[in-house]
Amino acid sequence: MRLWRDGVELDAGPRQQAYLLALLLARAGKPISTSELIDLIWDHDVPASAVNILQKYVGALRRLLEPALPLRGTGSYLQRRGNGYFFASAPGMLDVVTFRELVAAAKAGIAERRPDAALDRYVEALGIWHGSAGEGLAHGSTAMTIFAALDNEFFGACVAAAELAMAQGQPARVLRSLHLAARMAPLHENVQASLISALAAAGQQAEALSMFGTVRIRLAEELGIDPGPVLVAAHRRVLEPVPAVETEPSPDHAPPPAARLVGRDDELAVLRQALAGGSGLVIVEGEPGVGKTRLLEEAGAEAERRGALVVWGRCLAGDGTPSMWPWLQVVGAVLDSLPVPARADWQASELSRLVEPDSGTPLLPDNGARFRLFERAVALVGHVSVRRPVVLVVDDLQWADVASLELFSHLAARLPGGTVIVGALRDRAPVPGSELARMLAAASRLPGHRRIRLGQLGPDEVAELVRRETGHNPGPGAARSIHARTAGNPFFVRELSRFLADNGELSEDAVARTGVPATVRDVVRDRIAGLDDDAGELLQLAALIGRDVDLALLARAARLDLQACLDGLEPLEALGLLEPSPGDPYTFRFAHDLVRESVAGSTPRLTQLHLRVADALERMAAEDERLAHHLWAAGPLADPARTAGALVRAGRSAGKKSAIEAASRHLRAAAQVARAAGLVELELSALALLTAVGGMRAGYVGSALEMLERAEHLARDLGREREATDFLFSRWAAYAQGIQLDHAGQLAGRLLAQGEMSTDPIVRAYGQHAWGMHQWGIGNIGEAFRYLSQSTSTMRDDMARRDEDLLRHDLQFLSPVMLALMTGLHGDVDGARALLDRLEAAAGDDPYVVTVWAAFAVTLAAQAGDPAWALRAAERGIALDPEFSFVFFGSYQRLARCWARAVTGDDPAGAAAEAQGIIAVALSDPPRSVLATWCTLLGEMWLAAGKLDEAADALDRADLLLDAYGERDSEGLLLLLKARLTQARGAPSAAVRAAAERARTLSVEREAHLFAHRAKRLIADLTE
Repeated sequence: MRLWRDGVELDAGPRQQAYLLALLLARAGKPISTSELIDLIWDHDVPASAVNILQKYVGALRRLLEPALPLRGTGSYLQRRGNGYFFASAPGMLDVVTFRELVAAAKAGIAERRPDAALDRYVEALGIWHGSAGEGLAHGSTAMTIFAALDNEFFGACVAAAELAMAQGQPARVLRSLHLAARMAPLHENVQASLISALAAAGQQAEALSMFGTVRIRLAEELGIDPGPVLVAAHRRVLEPVPAVETEPSPDHAPPPAARLVGRDDELAVLRQALAGGSGLVIVEGEPGVGKTRLLEEAGAEAERRGALVVWGRCLAGDGTPSMWPWLQVVGAVLDSLPVPARADWQASELSRLVEPDSGTPLLPDNGARFRLFERAVALVGHVSVRRPVVLVVDDLQWADVASLELFSHLAARLPGGTVIVGALRDRAPVPGSELARMLAAASRLPGHRRIRLGQLGPDEVAELVRRETGHNPGPGAARSIHARTAGNPFFVRELSRFLADNGELSEDAVARTGVPATVRDVVRDRIAGLDDDAGELLQLAALIGRDVDLALLARAARLDLQACLDGLEPLEALGLLEPSPGDPYTFRFAHDLVRESVAGSTPRLTQLHLRVADALERMAAEDERLAHHLWAAGPLADPARTAGALVRAGRSAGKKSAIEAASRHLRAAAQVARAAGLVELELSALALLTAVGGMRAGYVGSALEMLERAEHLARDLGREREATDFLFSRWAAYAQGIQLDHAGQLAGRLLAQGEMSTDPIVRAYGQHAWGMHQWGIGNIGEAFRYLSQSTSTMRDDMARRDEDLLRHDLQFLSPVMLALMTGLHGDVDGARALLDRLEAAAGDDPYVVTVWAAFAVTLAAQAGDPAWALRAAERGIALDPEFSFVFFGSYQRLARCWARAVTGDDPAGAAAEAQGIIAVALSDPPRSVLATWCTLLGEMWLAAGKLDEAADALDRADLLLDAYGERDSEGLLLLLKARLTQARGAPSAAVRAAAERARTLSVEREAHLFAHRAKRLIADLTE
């Protein structure tokens, strides 16, 4: 924002004052209420004197714009309108107004078949822009929509102008503006495609191809998606230029009229445009009761009238909600829209995990199964959207579980053409959690993303809403009082006005006299005060069941037949607390979730009622997760064995749907209940599943050591030697992967001694394996090779099935991959590759097993100096875990990819910088195994880039890590690279030879023959 008066540039004043002016300019000609301005300027940190400060800013701005204005003059430009302000610009005064006028003139020129004049107006309009709207102004997320909407106008004009310029054979006229737009919106595919096409049309094919490659990499790295059809078409234009053909544009069609929402015209227009735009993502947010769902229902009804398939998924509050509940509704509805034969084919696919949770799919699917499930959901939506537009609405995202948010993000990033996904969430009560915040941040970077924030209603809008809700005119005094008591929240307004109307009086005095306070909880309490005990208990049970109340479940929990239950609901329905669900005669729904929360929060005898709901769920063979929640909430009233068993089953059920976080939560609770009740078998089952679930994602470093120790003791008490050894080995792995080698060495010795005394070959193999890996950690490669050679054959011959014993399989699989690594370090790289090739073939497409295989393959490949092998193994592993779900082992593959790029000359400095970031995030905090090795290899990357100081820093850090943690498996490689650094710095050959000789001598002593051979080659090169 820049201002001039009489040719002299002005300072808009303090930050918030300048921000106020920017908002008024952005909404030029449209009033903004005082309350909205306060929200936009201060967000959640509103000072008590906000109104006074705002008035002071307005006065200062008026005098800035018109210095001769009297002290209390209103001025010509910054004017008062009702309870707000608006900016009235003179002709030619405000760039955004001029821009819009020129764009309108350009569109008129096209309609009148005057393309040259239209292009002139477009070029003139685009030339006004110099950067993003609001750039340089510090503003919060609340106002982002306002400035982003202005930017979108510019992007739309750029795309339209580019098409016209190419049709007229004058693409160079729009290149400057297209370059600006591409810098402003690096992920906006239409903008990027227009620039690429215009460059090609202007004869700049090389730059166009380079631009396409840059955009493709950016989309892959930041969003994990391939170029869409618009970019692909632009790429074809570059490769196969076609003659420009002037086409007559289709006339704009105004959308059909819709029933007007009170105070929501602008928001409805934005949403209507999004739903009619082909594909995109919309997030609607606001405080509870602000009208998000009502807005979406209105827009969805319009979309349905235009022939779109509109499906809803509603998230529910409470831990008892099954994992991925909204997507069960959405996918089920999309499937129901298909013909029966086609529907059966889809239901027989990976989607059965979601729509048929009890279909018998494998226990605890890994991230690959989750990815395939998500991709299948994308494919289903794409299949339907080919025939008709699809609108997916997910309401109340603040209650969504992590897996549901991940599928929302996945769909948004891979959105098929003709599909719009809409999410609604509260921005407070509760504040969005970290997982939701991350999802929203990722969504904000997607092209076509729109964010709509619903604010409060003004006094005039409150009066209109009261009239619509009650059929009575409240009068200005009553409307002002209701507005003051409710702060303009539509839900509060509706509840309070209905309450007053039900009592036959809707006047200012009645509003002042009523005891209904400003919070919905007090309104609800006042509403239910007259209920008898039976109706009150029915309401309380319904509140514990959830916002959507299954009548059969409610009747069972209340110990009533269905007719008696329906009769009992009549007074609740009359009070507006519960109402029949639209289109579903088998359920009732709370009018708003705040109502349900208010009832549940004031319900006595909570544990008794939860137990009754649990009993009803069990009799109805309902989902394990809901049953487990109510049994857990029933506390001591529920049999502990029943609760713990349900929680274990809930963990299994959540795991089957790839909801790992939910599975962990259920299993931790199961272990807690079982332990308190002395249920050893159930506790052991919960702990085994919990250890496996946690180990898949982040290795065993984060495992609770006291939990593993207890599990070991439980297994020993039960006489289960192998299970006890599983947990002891897991504890050793936690120390080893966390580079706590003193503790790891003690446990490895214990495992070895225990194995030598055992008659069980698996227990003996565990000991040999742990001791061999410990020898590798402290640098004794020969000893490690020999012990692992003994353990691996036993492990391989008696490998547990992964779908039967997840923990034991994952622990045993470490033996053959470690043997392969030791084989290579011991000098037989060809033998190591052959062993790794067999392991890869046996792994199939299991993402976790392939990830572990790739982690060891790439580490050996990099240490052997083989970039082609490292890159192939890295790409194989990353392809099956593109979302980097297995952070510990998955980091090695990404580091190896950087290493291979660097040493082959593919942007070595950029690759090294990327690797340095991965090391900091994935291996350094907390410190994890092979940290020193990858710092050593980072030094090699910097050497390849010619950055000798950075290489020295990396190698010095590796040296410090060796001393700090004692993990010396790659010390020979470190000494070798120090010799190469000495050589790169121009040291005499004798000094380089001496350094290389130290590397060779140490490696020979430790039988790390791979490094000895490499050092010998360097010495030979020096001799030549």
